[in-house]
Amino acid sequence: MGHAADNLSIELAAALAAVRAASDVCRSAQGRLLAGHTLTKGDESPVTIADFAAQAVVCAELTDSLGEIEMIGEEESDDLRGSDATDLLDAVVALVASQRGDAVSSGAVLDWISIGSSAGASDRYWTLDPIDGTKGFLRGEQYAIALGLIERGEVILGVLGCPNLPNPDGSTGSIFVAANGVCQAWYGAATMPHAVRVAAPTSLAEARFCESVESGHSNQDHAALIAARLGITAEPYRIDSQCKYAAIARGDASIYLRLPTRADYREKIWDHAAGKFVVEQAGGGRHRRHRRPARLLTRSDAAGQHGRRRDRRPLPRPGDRRRAIRPHLTSQSGREPQNPGRSPPTTSSGSAASGGG
Repeated sequence: MGHAADNLSIELAAALAAVRAASDVCRSAQGRLLAGHTLTKGDESPVTIADFAAQAVVCAELTDSLGEIEMIGEEESDDLRGSDATDLLDAVVALVASQRGDAVSSGAVLDWISIGSSAGASDRYWTLDPIDGTKGFLRGEQYAIALGLIERGEVILGVLGCPNLPNPDGSTGSIFVAANGVCQAWYGAATMPHAVRVAAPTSLAEARFCESVESGHSNQDHAALIAARLGITAEPYRIDSQCKYAAIARGDASIYLRLPTRADYREKIWDHAAGKFVVEQAGGGRHRRHRRPARLLTRSDAAGQHGRRRDRRPLPRPGDRRRAIRPHLTSQSGREPQNPGRSPPTTSSGSAASGGG
């Protein structure tokens, strides 16, 4: 992964501070959003003032600590620049100012959000989902702030903020930090982290699936068939967002299947980069049905990767001539998962994150 991956202390500290600040912003906003504080994307998924504010805060914190950065972020400042978005922008600015502790201008907020509009064409860049699981956020339930650092096509640092996640010690809210073969979690207001490790069931039948609350995000019927074929009887652990990766990393569940409900569905880089890396550094792995490496496409690789809010175009299919980033997302030992019997039914783009076994 290069010499930079050997010493990430500065980036780790900056990323942890950035996600912690964004978590504070989201907590303060959740449950008190007003009418007009939410937009609807072209794919009918919502985006709130907290999504924009969290991206602004993460970018501001990172640039404060690291100077100029390159980032692929989910949100775009253009959605706040129109004359019909004045009230929305004002609400975003107020939310950012409440966290930054000083007066911030709308221009500064737009500039911070715009940092996330990078093409990701360099060897090193960040990727951010400021609120993964916005529907869970709006319900007052689970969501995640997902920040990853990518170097020469491989994730080398991942931070997941899960502000509503219940913890083993009885506290609420976690931040998972992964790098250099180590995954740790800060629970609640704790000042020291806990080491986390994936579960290691002695057999597949003892494993537990983790899946989305929203049935539209993954084919739960197929997941149930797979569970039955493997002899798994435990009820699935259902949770929104990349908190599923956090749950796998600390052993709340053992297997997360991602079985898209549409054949043309394409994942975005910010949907998985941080979460899958947290699982890997906790001893798990991510595997694809066809045993091909997953592709983390940059915005310059595929114009549809970032997707304008009103025009969510699919990623290129395998075989596209445009250059792609292809990190190897297998278990740390390099072994593929062993599936007894025939391959279970799944979709062409199905993938799974799993604990060690």
